[in-house]
Amino acid sequence: MNAPHDVPTAAELVAAVRDFLETDVLPAVEGRVRYHTRVAINVLGMVEREIELGPAQAARHAESLATLGVADDAELAAAVREGRPADGDTLMAVLEQAVRAKLEVANPGYLARE
Repeated sequence: MNAPHDVPTAAELVAAVRDFLETDVLPAVEGRVRYHTRVAINVLGMVEREIELGPAQAARHAESLATLGVADDAELAAAVREGRPADGDTLMAVLEQAVRAKLEVANPGYLARE
């Protein structure tokens, strides 16, 4: 695949900034700035994971929604409110996959606790 951008990739740039904050800035600051640096490190980790995992997750989610006969999450919510889809097992599998994908980006540590 030919990428439209040269290296480093967006994910690599985000990782470099996150690493700089974690390695150089965090040990040198205290109090409120230390707290906000930790928040920034966590946010950059989420962005990095979303860049890396997001496209494949989006494709899987679209395929899963299609198995339920809906095009997007809003349509899925409407279908659930209306008592559709009838196959509860498939619905639960799709919802579980969606939650796992969100956790893989937002906080993969929760999945490690299983």
